[in-house]
Amino acid sequence: MEINSTSSGIKSGIDIKEIIKNYTKHWKWFVVSVFLALALAFVYLRYTVPQYSAIAKIQIISEQGSKSELNVLKDMGGFSSDSDVEVLDEILSIKSRSNFIEVVKNLNLNIRVFTEGRILETEVYKKPPFTFNFLEHDSIVDKANLSFYINYISEDKFGYSKTAESKVEKFTFGSKVPTAAGDIVITPAFTNPKGYKGRKFKVIVSPVEIIAEAYRGKVSIAPTEKGSKMLDLFLTDVDQQKAKDVLDELIRIYNKNALDARKAIADKTSNFIDDRIKVIASSLSGYDQEEQDFKSEKGVSDIQGETSFNYSMSTSSSQELESARIQLGIVDAMKDQVENQNGFNVLPTGVMQDPSISSAVSKYNELVITRDNLLKNASANNPAVLALNDQLSGIKQGVASSLSSTKNALGLQVNNLSKQVSQFRSKLYTSPTNQRKLTDITRKQNSIEGIYLFLLQRREESQIAFASATPKLKTIDNAYNYGYGPVYPVKRNIYLLALVASLFIPFGFIYVSDLLDNKIHNKLDLEKLVGSIPVLAEIPSLGKNPGLVKKNDRSVQAEAFRILRTNIDYFMQANNNGRKNNIVFMTSSVSGEGKTFLASNLALIFANTDKKVLLVGADIRNPKLYTFFDPSEEKGNARKKNVGLTEYLTSDIAVSDIIKPTVLEETKLDIIYSGKIPPNPAELLMSTKMKTLFEEVSEQYDYVIVDTAPMVVVTDTLLISKYADQLLYVTRAGSTENKVIQHPIHLKQEGKINNLSFIVNDVPEADLGYGGKYGYGYGVNKKRWWHLFKK
Repeated sequence: MEINSTSSGIKSGIDIKEIIKNYTKHWKWFVVSVFLALALAFVYLRYTVPQYSAIAKIQIISEQGSKSELNVLKDMGGFSSDSDVEVLDEILSIKSRSNFIEVVKNLNLNIRVFTEGRILETEVYKKPPFTFNFLEHDSIVDKANLSFYINYISEDKFGYSKTAESKVEKFTFGSKVPTAAGDIVITPAFTNPKGYKGRKFKVIVSPVEIIAEAYRGKVSIAPTEKGSKMLDLFLTDVDQQKAKDVLDELIRIYNKNALDARKAIADKTSNFIDDRIKVIASSLSGYDQEEQDFKSEKGVSDIQGETSFNYSMSTSSSQELESARIQLGIVDAMKDQVENQNGFNVLPTGVMQDPSISSAVSKYNELVITRDNLLKNASANNPAVLALNDQLSGIKQGVASSLSSTKNALGLQVNNLSKQVSQFRSKLYTSPTNQRKLTDITRKQNSIEGIYLFLLQRREESQIAFASATPKLKTIDNAYNYGYGPVYPVKRNIYLLALVASLFIPFGFIYVSDLLDNKIHNKLDLEKLVGSIPVLAEIPSLGKNPGLVKKNDRSVQAEAFRILRTNIDYFMQANNNGRKNNIVFMTSSVSGEGKTFLASNLALIFANTDKKVLLVGADIRNPKLYTFFDPSEEKGNARKKNVGLTEYLTSDIAVSDIIKPTVLEETKLDIIYSGKIPPNPAELLMSTKMKTLFEEVSEQYDYVIVDTAPMVVVTDTLLISKYADQLLYVTRAGSTENKVIQHPIHLKQEGKINNLSFIVNDVPEADLGYGGKYGYGYGVNKKRWWHLFKK
């Protein structure tokens, strides 16, 4: 019958009490850790330079009430300025690198003087005992990185050394001291020389940029409240006054730089406006001259009136030109008829404006008609006809001559009128251009004049705006020390931190150790691994050399074995199948887990009840029973003297020949030693004589305890496990690994071993499970620690 571990009260899930117990059993670690941590905290507080905090409160002044200098040019186009200053941008501006460099230079923070103490060095900030005048250029001094030591010797001499151990050179105050940063002139700055005699000072000169960057990182700026323009400036430093000076100087420099920037902008704006006024005045004068020259060149004063006159004259001249051209055409046509006609034909009348030509043409037509009438009744040679011919030829020649003269006159008239019309039309056509050009000149004059007047006004406004400008930051609270003491280190916090750390370190160590731990430590650990397989007992740790139990022994060890004895009896009775079931095998995973020790004590604890008990040493490879029951002789001699199991299996001797009766004080016990170590132990154990041996001793004895070989190392125990009524598998606390337990469990699942149960050996008192500490050592009066204080 097997006992299910769940029926014995084990609950699944997280056992809070067990977790707490796992830490409280190491209470000594926590006590030592707390003591060391508090001691270290005390030393740290003793030799740590205290830090002091300073705070200043400022307000960002918006520029809504007064125009910025850039806003002067805003109306001109191309310029814009946001008068609302963003808080974040203002913070970044205050923490600019250039501001802190100027703070360091103004306060000489890159030159520090320390007085040497036994362990710590204390900085002398406000009133250093010496003044240092560097003869090199500031660009070299600002980048210098050196340190040296000064020993005050007398009122006019001092000692100088580069390091604390180097040779001291003597100098006179006011003389040049050569250093890596050039020559330095050192002069005393104290009024009581006797108080400084024999004292040693350390001087450190650091690059300005490094010190500025360090303070830039230490100064923190934050709005007093979200969305507020009130800012709090914080700084922590080893010197209270220095922290306040840095904040005040930072605010002063920022306001000064802001005002300087505004002045520069105002001056730049005024200069720009003055330059533009000069250029614009010159341009305005040029446009006035251009208008004058244009009117003089064009000979006009009133373009609108002259345009009307030219239009009227152009129209009249065009009409005359057209009439002259018509007359010229008529004359030209009349001339062609006169010159190109054959004979005498009538000519058109009433088309000529010249009365002489019209009269001659009329007379010529009358004679032509008269001639034509004569020719009707007379021949061409008629004297009257011939007389008319002569007369007509003369008139015709005269008309032709008159027409030629008239044509020439009309041609001259047409040309003159054409020129006149062109002149008037040219003036008329150029009038819009002149008007446009004059308009452009006037427009430029007006524009330049407007800008000129605008700039004059803005120049005055710019100077007024700068004169009324206020600082960008308003100081609400000058820098003051925050709190009544150092902000770091705070003793309460340091001790609290040390206490927390002292508890956390062992806690973390135990926690990590548990995470990495793969060993069995007590009965509870083993039960979680084996499941339903019973764990009969846990044997407490008894030191390096545990002994054998005695008959009336009431020690912790004896009580543990009595519990084991009781549990084994219970299993024997539960598995009673008509046989005694009294053969108990004791085995383990590897050597050194205490199976021989447990087998020996188990046999004795059974024998103490006046039962007949046989202890068999079946580990014939590495026997250990001699060490417990025959310690007076060496192992080798004991093996030679005692005939044991090996001799029984290799010869014809009887079982009774190898049984050795033993009396340990008042306890009687029979033992079969292993005998000599054979070359073939596995083959011997497979002998049929092993079956005979166990059958005989099982009938003769009440209990047969068999110490067998480790199961993981060799197969000896597995070969004879079929003869075991109970197989006790020994594990050692803090030694047996969890994965090793799977080996016997798998053998049981495969049916190779039966009636398997476990024992945990060498369990420390702090790891005993199920109240084991209460079951051991009853009746022993232990004096509690508080009894020491009772009388």
